[in-house]
Amino acid sequence: MYEPLYEFLPIGALAIFLVTAVMAANGRQAAKPAGWRIPAAFSVLFLGWSLFALAQGGLGGVWVEHTRNAWGNQIWFDLLLALGIGWSLLLPRTRAVGMRPWPWLALLLATGSVGLLAMLARCFFLEERVAQQSRRQ
Repeated sequence: MYEPLYEFLPIGALAIFLVTAVMAANGRQAAKPAGWRIPAAFSVLFLGWSLFALAQGGLGGVWVEHTRNAWGNQIWFDLLLALGIGWSLLLPRTRAVGMRPWPWLALLLATGSVGLLAMLARCFFLEERVAQQSRRQ
């Protein structure tokens, strides 16, 4: 029933990634007021998709997919490496705005990119608030 969707969504996700990556590489970033809202929206959308996948495959489905074969292992390793890179690069910024890392690490470990996107959105939100406060002074 969902097969056409499963073939289309990865292509759509790649297109969105390429557009945002090219915009960022060219120095074009989201409008300042929307800065934190974009990763927040992606976090919520991806959480919705993750809950759908969880309903389809059950809680054990995640581990089954990552231990099924060499490609499943490769995807697991890739996910961990990407999360590690994102965590390492984001951590100094989050500390600078007063975010405690341990609850965010727990969320990241439990939800993967959903948690990392939420952490990024919160960091951007706090950075925006700090910038607004400093402009008022």
